[in-house]
Amino acid sequence: MKVVEAFSGIGSQSKALSNIGADYEVVATIEWDINAIYAYDIIHNGPQDLSEYENVTKEELIEKLSVHTISGNGKEPLQKSNLKRYPLDALMRIDYAIKRTKNLVSITDVKAINLPDNVDLLTYSFPCQDLSLSGSWHGNTKGIDRDANNRSGMLWEVERIIKEYDEIGKSKPKFLLMENVTNIRSKRHISNFTEWTTFLEEMGYINQIYDLSADNFGIPQKRKRTFMISVLHNGNENFKKEVEIYFKNNNLESVNHEPKHLKNFLRTDYNVDAYRKEALSSTPNYTISRRKIEISNDKLVENQKVCQSYVRTITTKQDRHPNSGVISLPKSLDAKTPFRYLTPRECFMLMGFDEKDYQNLIDNNFMFNRSREFYGVEKLNKLAGNSIVVNVLEDIFKQIIEIQKIYKLKQKETSI
Repeated sequence: MKVVEAFSGIGSQSKALSNIGADYEVVATIEWDINAIYAYDIIHNGPQDLSEYENVTKEELIEKLSVHTISGNGKEPLQKSNLKRYPLDALMRIDYAIKRTKNLVSITDVKAINLPDNVDLLTYSFPCQDLSLSGSWHGNTKGIDRDANNRSGMLWEVERIIKEYDEIGKSKPKFLLMENVTNIRSKRHISNFTEWTTFLEEMGYINQIYDLSADNFGIPQKRKRTFMISVLHNGNENFKKEVEIYFKNNNLESVNHEPKHLKNFLRTDYNVDAYRKEALSSTPNYTISRRKIEISNDKLVENQKVCQSYVRTITTKQDRHPNSGVISLPKSLDAKTPFRYLTPRECFMLMGFDEKDYQNLIDNNFMFNRSREFYGVEKLNKLAGNSIVVNVLEDIFKQIIEIQKIYKLKQKETSI
Protein backbone atom coordinates (compact mmCIF):
# COMPACT_ATOMS: atom_id res chain seq x y z
CA MET A 1 0.00 0.00 0.00
CA LYS A 2 1.45 3.35 -1.09
CA VAL A 3 0.65 6.04 1.46
CA VAL A 4 0.84 9.84 1.39
CA GLU A 5 0.57 11.47 4.82
CA ALA A 6 -0.62 15.06 4.46
CA PHE A 7 -0.41 17.18 7.63
CA SER A 8 1.67 14.25 8.84
CA GLY A 9 2.64 15.57 12.27
CA ILE A 10 4.65 12.96 14.15
CA GLY A 11 3.32 10.13 12.00
CA SER A 12 0.52 8.43 13.91
CA GLN A 13 -0.73 6.96 10.62
CA SER A 14 2.59 5.31 9.88
CA LYS A 15 2.81 4.08 13.46
CA ALA A 16 -0.63 2.48 13.24
CA LEU A 17 0.12 0.79 9.91
CA SER A 18 3.34 -0.58 11.35
CA ASN A 19 1.60 -1.85 14.48
CA ILE A 20 -0.91 -3.94 12.51
CA GLY A 21 1.80 -5.38 10.25
CA ALA A 22 0.46 -3.75 7.09
CA ASP A 23 2.42 -4.04 3.85
CA TYR A 24 2.85 -0.33 3.25
CA GLU A 25 5.27 2.37 2.15
CA VAL A 26 5.01 6.05 2.98
CA VAL A 27 5.89 7.50 -0.42
CA ALA A 28 5.51 11.12 0.68
CA THR A 29 4.75 13.23 3.72
CA ILE A 30 3.45 16.79 3.75
CA GLU A 31 4.28 18.84 6.86
CA TRP A 32 5.62 22.37 7.25
CA ASP A 33 6.22 22.57 11.03
CA ILE A 34 9.91 21.87 11.63
CA ASN A 35 9.20 20.58 15.15
CA ALA A 36 6.95 17.85 13.75
CA ILE A 37 9.24 17.21 10.77
CA TYR A 38 12.23 16.39 12.96
CA ALA A 39 10.16 14.37 15.44
CA TYR A 40 8.61 12.28 12.64
CA ASP A 41 12.04 11.46 11.27
CA ILE A 42 13.52 10.42 14.60
CA ILE A 43 10.50 8.39 15.75
CA HIS A 44 10.17 6.43 12.50
CA ASN A 45 13.72 6.35 11.17
CA GLY A 46 16.02 6.64 14.18
CA PRO A 47 19.15 8.77 14.67
CA GLN A 48 20.42 10.85 11.78
CA ASP A 49 23.78 10.47 10.06
CA LEU A 50 24.84 14.05 9.38
CA SER A 51 28.24 13.19 7.92
CA GLU A 52 27.07 14.30 4.46
CA TYR A 53 27.01 17.89 5.74
CA GLU A 54 30.70 17.93 6.63
CA ASN A 55 31.54 20.44 3.90
CA VAL A 56 28.18 22.23 3.71
CA THR A 57 28.08 25.82 4.93
CA LYS A 58 25.33 27.48 6.92
CA GLU A 59 24.67 29.87 4.04
CA GLU A 60 24.16 26.95 1.64
CA LEU A 61 21.66 25.31 3.98
CA ILE A 62 19.76 28.57 4.46
CA GLU A 63 19.44 28.93 0.69
CA LYS A 64 18.29 25.33 0.38
CA LEU A 65 15.72 25.50 3.17
CA SER A 66 14.39 28.91 2.17
CA VAL A 67 13.06 27.32 -1.03
CA HIS A 68 10.48 25.55 1.15
CA THR A 69 7.58 27.12 2.99
CA ILE A 70 8.50 25.91 6.47
CA SER A 71 7.29 27.07 9.87
CA GLY A 72 8.86 27.26 13.29
CA ASN A 73 5.53 27.19 15.13
CA GLY A 74 2.94 25.75 12.72
CA LYS A 75 1.39 29.20 12.31
CA GLU A 76 3.63 31.50 10.28
CA PRO A 77 6.29 30.69 7.67
CA LEU A 78 9.95 31.14 8.46
CA GLN A 79 11.68 33.81 6.41
CA LYS A 80 15.31 33.65 5.36
CA SER A 81 16.08 36.22 8.05
CA ASN A 82 14.63 33.82 10.65
CA LEU A 83 16.71 30.91 9.39
CA LYS A 84 19.87 32.98 9.78
CA ARG A 85 19.29 32.89 13.53
CA TYR A 86 19.19 29.09 13.54
CA PRO A 87 22.40 27.22 14.45
CA LEU A 88 24.04 25.12 11.75
CA ASP A 89 23.27 21.93 13.68
CA ALA A 90 19.52 22.65 13.61
CA LEU A 91 19.55 23.48 9.90
CA MET A 92 21.32 20.22 9.11
CA ARG A 93 18.85 18.17 11.14
CA ILE A 94 15.83 19.85 9.55
CA ASP A 95 17.15 19.40 6.02
CA TYR A 96 18.05 15.77 6.68
CA ALA A 97 14.59 15.08 8.12
CA ILE A 98 12.86 16.64 5.11
CA LYS A 99 14.83 14.40 2.76
CA ARG A 100 14.54 11.19 4.75
CA THR A 101 10.79 11.51 5.25
CA LYS A 102 10.20 12.41 1.58
CA ASN A 103 8.55 15.58 2.82
CA LEU A 104 6.97 17.91 0.28
CA VAL A 105 6.63 20.43 3.15
CA SER A 106 3.75 22.91 2.71
CA ILE A 107 0.54 21.63 1.15
CA THR A 108 0.07 25.02 -0.52
CA ASP A 109 3.11 24.21 -2.68
CA VAL A 110 2.13 20.60 -3.49
CA LYS A 111 0.56 19.71 -6.82
CA ALA A 112 -0.84 16.35 -7.90
CA ILE A 113 1.93 16.05 -10.46
CA ASN A 114 4.46 16.14 -7.58
CA LEU A 115 2.93 13.12 -5.87
CA PRO A 116 4.04 9.57 -6.69
CA ASP A 117 1.93 7.53 -9.10
CA ASN A 118 -0.59 4.92 -7.97
CA VAL A 119 -1.12 6.21 -4.44
CA ASP A 120 -3.40 3.87 -2.51
CA LEU A 121 -4.08 6.04 0.53
CA LEU A 122 -3.94 9.78 1.16
CA THR A 123 -4.45 10.83 4.78
CA TYR A 124 -5.28 14.43 5.64
CA SER A 125 -5.57 15.48 9.26
CA PHE A 126 -5.73 19.19 8.52
CA PRO A 127 -5.38 21.73 11.39
CA CYS A 128 -8.29 21.88 13.80
CA GLN A 129 -7.53 25.19 15.54
CA ASP A 130 -10.18 27.16 13.69
CA LEU A 131 -12.80 24.44 14.07
CA SER A 132 -12.41 23.50 17.72
CA LEU A 133 -14.48 24.94 20.55
CA SER A 134 -11.35 26.34 22.16
CA GLY A 135 -10.57 28.08 18.88
CA SER A 136 -13.97 29.78 18.89
CA TRP A 137 -13.27 31.04 22.41
CA HIS A 138 -10.24 32.82 20.98
CA GLY A 139 -12.23 34.39 18.15
CA ASN A 140 -11.41 31.79 15.48
CA THR A 141 -14.91 31.52 14.03
CA LYS A 142 -14.39 31.13 10.28
CA GLY A 143 -13.61 27.42 10.51
CA ILE A 144 -13.28 25.93 7.04
CA ASP A 145 -14.86 28.81 5.15
CA ARG A 146 -13.25 29.06 1.72
CA ASP A 147 -12.27 32.68 2.26
CA ALA A 148 -11.04 32.13 5.82
CA ASN A 149 -7.33 32.24 4.97
CA ASN A 150 -6.60 30.27 8.13
CA ARG A 151 -5.08 26.94 9.10
CA SER A 152 -8.28 24.87 9.04
CA GLY A 153 -8.99 26.25 5.58
CA MET A 154 -6.13 24.07 4.35
CA LEU A 155 -8.84 21.50 3.65
CA TRP A 156 -9.50 23.22 0.34
CA GLU A 157 -5.89 22.64 -0.68
CA VAL A 158 -6.73 18.93 -0.60
CA GLU A 159 -9.69 19.68 -2.87
CA ARG A 160 -7.39 21.48 -5.30
CA ILE A 161 -4.99 18.53 -5.40
CA ILE A 162 -7.75 15.99 -6.04
CA LYS A 163 -9.09 18.15 -8.87
CA GLU A 164 -5.58 18.29 -10.33
CA TYR A 165 -5.46 14.50 -10.45
CA ASP A 166 -8.35 14.55 -12.92
CA GLU A 167 -7.03 17.54 -14.84
CA ILE A 168 -3.72 15.83 -15.63
CA GLY A 169 -5.27 12.38 -16.13
CA LYS A 170 -3.57 10.85 -13.10
CA SER A 171 -5.19 8.06 -11.08
CA LYS A 172 -6.65 9.42 -7.86
CA PRO A 173 -5.83 7.79 -4.49
CA LYS A 174 -8.00 4.74 -3.91
CA PHE A 175 -8.64 5.74 -0.31
CA LEU A 176 -8.74 9.04 1.56
CA LEU A 177 -8.76 9.35 5.34
CA MET A 178 -9.77 12.54 7.13
CA GLU A 179 -9.46 13.21 10.87
CA ASN A 180 -10.57 16.30 12.75
CA VAL A 181 -12.55 17.53 15.74
CA THR A 182 -16.21 16.55 15.93
CA ASN A 183 -17.12 20.23 15.78
CA ILE A 184 -16.58 19.98 12.02
CA ARG A 185 -20.17 18.70 11.89
CA SER A 186 -21.61 21.34 14.19
CA LYS A 187 -24.31 23.76 13.07
CA ARG A 188 -21.67 26.41 12.32
CA HIS A 189 -19.54 24.19 10.06
CA ILE A 190 -21.90 21.55 8.65
CA SER A 191 -22.63 23.39 5.40
CA ASN A 192 -18.92 23.55 4.58
CA PHE A 193 -18.41 19.93 5.57
CA THR A 194 -21.37 18.87 3.42
CA GLU A 195 -19.88 20.79 0.51
CA TRP A 196 -16.70 18.79 1.02
CA THR A 197 -18.39 15.39 1.18
CA THR A 198 -20.51 16.24 -1.86
CA PHE A 199 -17.39 17.18 -3.79
CA LEU A 200 -15.81 13.82 -2.95
CA GLU A 201 -18.93 11.99 -4.09
CA GLU A 202 -18.81 13.89 -7.38
CA MET A 203 -15.18 12.80 -7.75
CA GLY A 204 -16.19 9.13 -7.49
CA TYR A 205 -15.77 8.45 -3.76
CA ILE A 206 -18.13 6.90 -1.24
CA ASN A 207 -17.77 8.35 2.26
CA GLN A 208 -18.07 6.63 5.62
CA ILE A 209 -18.10 9.02 8.59
CA TYR A 210 -17.34 7.93 12.15
CA ASP A 211 -17.19 9.72 15.49
CA LEU A 212 -14.72 7.60 17.46
CA SER A 213 -13.34 8.01 20.97
CA ALA A 214 -9.98 6.71 22.14
CA ASP A 215 -11.46 5.11 25.25
CA ASN A 216 -13.33 2.62 23.04
CA PHE A 217 -10.06 1.54 21.44
CA GLY A 218 -7.98 0.56 24.45
CA ILE A 219 -6.60 3.98 25.42
CA PRO A 220 -7.83 5.53 28.71
CA GLN A 221 -8.44 8.97 27.23
CA LYS A 222 -11.79 10.65 26.57
CA ARG A 223 -10.99 11.94 23.11
CA LYS A 224 -13.67 11.84 20.42
CA ARG A 225 -12.76 12.76 16.87
CA THR A 226 -14.48 12.64 13.48
CA PHE A 227 -12.95 10.33 10.89
CA MET A 228 -14.03 9.92 7.28
CA ILE A 229 -12.94 7.07 5.03
CA SER A 230 -13.48 7.85 1.36
CA VAL A 231 -13.32 4.90 -1.05
CA LEU A 232 -12.89 5.45 -4.79
CA HIS A 233 -15.48 3.53 -6.81
CA ASN A 234 -15.44 5.58 -10.04
CA GLY A 235 -18.99 4.63 -10.90
CA ASN A 236 -18.65 0.89 -10.37
CA GLU A 237 -22.03 0.32 -8.72
CA ASN A 238 -21.35 -3.30 -7.74
CA PHE A 239 -18.19 -2.34 -5.87
CA LYS A 240 -19.90 0.68 -4.33
CA LYS A 241 -22.73 -1.51 -3.04
CA GLU A 242 -20.29 -3.99 -1.52
CA VAL A 243 -18.47 -1.17 0.26
CA GLU A 244 -21.77 0.16 1.62
CA ILE A 245 -22.67 -3.31 2.90
CA TYR A 246 -19.23 -3.70 4.45
CA PHE A 247 -19.51 -0.45 6.40
CA LYS A 248 -23.05 -1.28 7.49
CA ASN A 249 -21.92 -4.63 8.89
CA ASN A 250 -18.67 -3.33 10.38
CA ASN A 251 -19.54 -0.04 12.07
CA LEU A 252 -16.56 1.12 14.11
CA GLU A 253 -18.83 3.24 16.30
CA SER A 254 -19.93 -0.08 17.84
CA VAL A 255 -16.39 -1.06 18.82
CA ASN A 256 -15.64 -1.13 22.53
CA HIS A 257 -12.21 -2.59 23.25
CA GLU A 258 -11.32 -3.01 26.90
CA PRO A 259 -9.12 -0.04 27.87
CA LYS A 260 -5.79 -0.60 29.57
CA HIS A 261 -5.55 0.68 33.12
CA LEU A 262 -4.46 4.29 33.40
CA LYS A 263 -1.62 3.29 35.73
CA ASN A 264 0.12 1.66 32.75
CA PHE A 265 0.50 5.10 31.16
CA LEU A 266 1.53 7.18 34.17
CA ARG A 267 5.13 7.41 35.33
CA THR A 268 4.98 8.05 39.08
CA ASP A 269 8.02 6.11 40.25
CA TYR A 270 10.10 9.13 41.15
CA ASN A 271 13.05 6.95 42.12
CA VAL A 272 13.67 6.78 38.36
CA ASP A 273 15.77 9.83 37.59
CA ALA A 274 14.14 10.60 34.22
CA TYR A 275 10.60 10.36 35.62
CA ARG A 276 11.47 12.57 38.59
CA LYS A 277 13.02 15.26 36.37
CA GLU A 278 10.08 15.16 33.96
CA ALA A 279 7.61 15.43 36.83
CA LEU A 280 9.37 18.50 38.19
CA SER A 281 9.49 20.03 34.68
CA SER A 282 5.71 19.59 34.47
CA THR A 283 5.11 21.33 37.80
CA PRO A 284 3.84 24.92 37.44
CA ASN A 285 4.50 27.92 39.64
CA TYR A 286 1.83 28.13 42.32
CA THR A 287 -0.43 31.08 41.48
CA ILE A 288 -4.11 31.78 42.08
CA SER A 289 -5.00 30.56 38.58
CA ARG A 290 -2.94 27.38 39.05
CA ARG A 291 -4.70 26.79 42.36
CA LYS A 292 -7.97 26.86 40.40
CA ILE A 293 -6.53 24.32 37.96
CA GLU A 294 -5.60 22.04 40.86
CA ILE A 295 -9.04 22.26 42.48
CA SER A 296 -11.19 22.14 39.35
CA ASN A 297 -9.57 19.35 37.33
CA ASP A 298 -9.69 15.59 37.83
CA LYS A 299 -7.15 14.23 40.30
CA LEU A 300 -5.56 11.38 38.37
CA VAL A 301 -3.27 10.37 41.24
CA GLU A 302 -3.77 11.16 44.92
CA ASN A 303 -1.74 9.78 47.83
CA GLN A 304 0.31 7.96 45.18
CA LYS A 305 -2.72 5.96 44.03
CA VAL A 306 -4.35 6.21 40.59
CA CYS A 307 -7.93 7.27 41.26
CA GLN A 308 -9.35 7.80 37.75
CA SER A 309 -10.03 5.44 34.87
CA TYR A 310 -9.48 8.01 32.12
CA VAL A 311 -7.82 11.31 31.36
CA ARG A 312 -9.65 14.09 29.57
CA THR A 313 -8.69 15.01 26.02
CA ILE A 314 -4.98 15.67 25.64
CA THR A 315 -4.62 19.07 24.02
CA THR A 316 -1.60 21.06 22.90
CA LYS A 317 -1.23 22.60 26.38
CA GLN A 318 -1.51 21.14 29.86
CA ASP A 319 -1.10 24.46 31.68
CA ARG A 320 -4.73 25.47 31.12
CA HIS A 321 -8.20 25.00 32.56
CA PRO A 322 -9.70 22.58 31.89
CA ASN A 323 -6.86 20.18 31.17
CA SER A 324 -6.37 16.42 30.99
CA GLY A 325 -6.11 16.06 34.76
CA VAL A 326 -3.61 16.71 37.54
CA ILE A 327 -1.39 14.44 39.61
CA SER A 328 -0.76 15.06 43.31
CA LEU A 329 2.89 14.95 44.25
CA PRO A 330 4.46 13.49 47.39
CA LYS A 331 6.00 16.04 49.75
CA SER A 332 9.31 14.20 49.49
CA LEU A 333 9.66 15.43 45.92
CA ASP A 334 10.06 19.01 47.20
CA ALA A 335 8.25 20.47 44.17
CA LYS A 336 7.12 24.07 43.58
CA THR A 337 3.48 23.03 43.90
CA PRO A 338 1.68 20.02 45.38
CA PHE A 339 0.59 18.85 41.94
CA ARG A 340 1.82 18.40 38.40
CA TYR A 341 0.42 18.03 34.92
CA LEU A 342 0.84 15.03 32.66
CA THR A 343 4.40 14.85 31.39
CA PRO A 344 5.10 14.81 27.65
CA ARG A 345 6.14 11.16 27.99
CA GLU A 346 2.74 10.30 29.44
CA CYS A 347 0.97 12.34 26.76
CA PHE A 348 2.80 10.50 23.96
CA MET A 349 1.86 7.15 25.48
CA LEU A 350 -1.77 8.20 25.92
CA MET A 351 -1.79 8.99 22.19
CA GLY A 352 -0.77 5.39 21.45
CA PHE A 353 2.96 5.84 20.92
CA ASP A 354 5.40 3.53 22.67
CA GLU A 355 7.59 4.78 25.46
CA LYS A 356 10.60 3.94 23.30
CA ASP A 357 9.28 6.32 20.60
CA TYR A 358 9.33 9.15 23.10
CA GLN A 359 12.70 8.10 24.49
CA ASN A 360 14.20 8.04 20.99
CA LEU A 361 13.03 11.60 20.50
CA ILE A 362 14.50 12.72 23.83
CA ASP A 363 17.77 10.91 23.14
CA ASN A 364 18.04 12.87 19.88
CA ASN A 365 17.06 16.23 21.31
CA PHE A 366 19.78 18.85 20.88
CA MET A 367 20.81 22.25 22.15
CA PHE A 368 19.21 24.93 20.01
CA ASN A 369 21.22 27.63 21.72
CA ARG A 370 23.21 28.01 24.91
CA SER A 371 20.15 28.21 27.12
CA ARG A 372 17.59 25.81 25.66
CA GLU A 373 17.09 22.53 23.89
CA PHE A 374 15.17 22.24 20.63
CA TYR A 375 12.34 20.42 22.41
CA GLY A 376 11.08 21.74 25.72
CA VAL A 377 8.01 20.59 27.62
CA GLU A 378 5.61 22.92 25.77
CA LYS A 379 6.76 21.83 22.30
CA LEU A 380 6.56 18.15 23.22
CA ASN A 381 3.06 18.55 24.63
CA LYS A 382 2.01 20.33 21.46
CA LEU A 383 3.34 17.48 19.30
CA ALA A 384 1.32 14.97 21.30
CA GLY A 385 -1.84 17.08 21.45
CA ASN A 386 -1.82 17.65 17.69
CA SER A 387 -1.48 13.94 16.95
CA ILE A 388 -4.08 11.20 16.43
CA VAL A 389 -4.59 8.27 18.78
CA VAL A 390 -2.73 5.42 17.10
CA ASN A 391 -5.04 2.67 18.37
CA VAL A 392 -8.09 4.22 16.70
CA LEU A 393 -6.21 4.41 13.41
CA GLU A 394 -5.27 0.74 13.68
CA ASP A 395 -8.91 -0.36 13.43
CA ILE A 396 -9.58 2.14 10.64
CA PHE A 397 -6.64 0.85 8.60
CA LYS A 398 -7.78 -2.73 9.13
CA GLN A 399 -11.05 -1.73 7.46
CA ILE A 400 -9.23 -0.07 4.58
CA ILE A 401 -7.14 -3.21 4.05
CA GLU A 402 -10.30 -5.36 4.05
CA ILE A 403 -11.95 -3.08 1.50
CA GLN A 404 -8.77 -3.16 -0.58
CA LYS A 405 -9.20 -6.94 -0.77
CA ILE A 406 -12.77 -6.45 -2.01
CA TYR A 407 -11.44 -3.93 -4.53
CA LYS A 408 -8.90 -6.41 -5.89
CA LEU A 409 -11.54 -9.10 -6.25
CA LYS A 410 -13.81 -6.76 -8.17
CA GLN A 411 -10.88 -5.58 -10.26
CA LYS A 412 -10.63 -9.08 -11.67
CA GLU A 413 -14.24 -8.88 -12.78
CA THR A 414 -14.23 -5.37 -14.22
CA SER A 415 -12.04 -2.30 -14.48
CA ILE A 416 -12.68 0.12 -11.59
